[in-house]
Formats: sequence, structure tokens, C-alpha cells
Amino acid sequence: MTIDVRGQSIHYEEAGAGEVVLLLHGWGTDLTLFRPLMELLARKYRVVAIDFPGFGQSPEPTAAATAAAWCVDDYADCVLAFLQAMDIKACSMLGHSFGGRVIIKLAARDLPELKLQKLILTGAAGIKHPQSVEAQKRAKKYQTGKQLLAPFPKLLERYRNKHGSADYRAASPMMRQVLVKTVNEDLSPLLPQVAPPPLLIWGRNDTATPLEDGQRMEAEIPGAGLAVIEHAGHYAFIEQQAQFLRIIASFMQIGD
Repeated sequence: MTIDVRGQSIHYEEAGAGEVVLLLHGWGTDLTLFRPLMELLARKYRVVAIDFPGFGQSPEPTAAATAAAWCVDDYADCVLAFLQAMDIKACSMLGHSFGGRVIIKLAARDLPELKLQKLILTGAAGIKHPQSVEAQKRAKKYQTGKQLLAPFPKLLERYRNKHGSADYRAASPMMRQVLVKTVNEDLSPLLPQVAPPPLLIWGRNDTATPLEDGQRMEAEIPGAGLAVIEHAGHYAFIEQQAQFLRIIASFMQIGD
């Protein structure tokens, strides 16, 4: 299904009935990864999952929506507009990775138009780590190379594809700008403002958003609780699906 949100087409799926649970996926993925989770939640809730603009079946942010590449706040605004268009005034939210970034932004705001009920963050992004000396050298070398190749677009694109991250290489020119804005924003100052207290679920072996991020969120978000899943990485909800679903069922009070 699709819905027009302020000139932006948003693809979504929903199942079940009752109080709403909104699912927000990570960077480079889409709502399809959440289907086993949707099946569980739909036993008790109306569960809604969206494709963020630029992912899955939702087109990239368009000039009609904004003249510049989106930042995390733009995605948060889009989620609010989507909920308004769906006439949803209260909901719980679960976010993975980039979806967690968006939830942190929303949960740290004063939202008179929306009541947040329960929050779940799994492998949530948002904490920016200082670069090592070696990483700083690589970044400086990369920037110098881009400047030298700027007059030669084809060579510049080849250089970016060779040296950029996997996410960067896979992204379109517009989404590359979004990615750069996203990863350079540190959300850690917002953590003390996040409410209601979230359940944090982390794979112990997560290398994209390391466990120390989850531990810091637990320490700095008032009332937060952390569940660590062994033998799982950034996609704990897939890699250890049965255990992840048991944790969700307990937190959301879903019976057998």
C-alpha cells in the first residue's frame, strides 16, 4: 500500500488490530525484514511498517518535498506526517539502526500531537565515535583525492566507488548526501531527553553499532533497559530470531 505524505509517496504494510506499533527499518534495508516480527505483533496489535523515502518501494525524497538532501530531522518529520495522514495519534515504535536514529529524534521532542507508548531500539545508530588517528589520515587522503578529481566527474565517481563505504557505494547520488548528513550527526546529547524509557536490544557481536553504544544508551536514557543477545550482530532480530521474538513478546505482553 502507498500513501501520499506532503507530496512524498510512502509505501507501507500493516496487519492486525488494536493499539498501533510502528516499525522503522535500518539504512539500506526495507520493511520486508520485519515480516516475522509483524506476524508476532499482529496477534495483539495493529502493526504498521514503512519504507523510508529512498528505500524499498518508497521513492527518494523529491524536490517537491525539499530542495536539499534530507537529514534525520526530515525523516522524523516524515514519520510524524505519515502518522497524521493515517490518523494515528498514539503508538509504540520499534527501530533498527537508522530507524533507531529517527526514534531518538522523535522521543526527545515535545510531541503534543502524538503519544508515544512503548519504545524498542535494536542496534540503534546515533552515537558518533571519535576517529582514530589512522582513520583521520584516511579521511584526509580521501578528501584530497576528491578535490583533485573534481574536474573529472567520471574519474571522481570511480574514486568514490573504490574508497567509499559499502553503504556509500550502494547509494544513489541523492542518498549519498543523506548518508553523509546522517552519519555526521551525533545524537548522544539527546539521550537524557528520550521518553518513554526504551527497551534496548543488542547483539553482543554488533560491529556496526557496537554493544558499548547500547550500554551508553542504557546509562544515559532515564529508565532504559538493555537486553543482550549472544551470538548475534547488527541484525539480531534475524540472526537470533527466536530469542529476539521471545524478548519482544515479553515486553509487549503477547501471550502464546
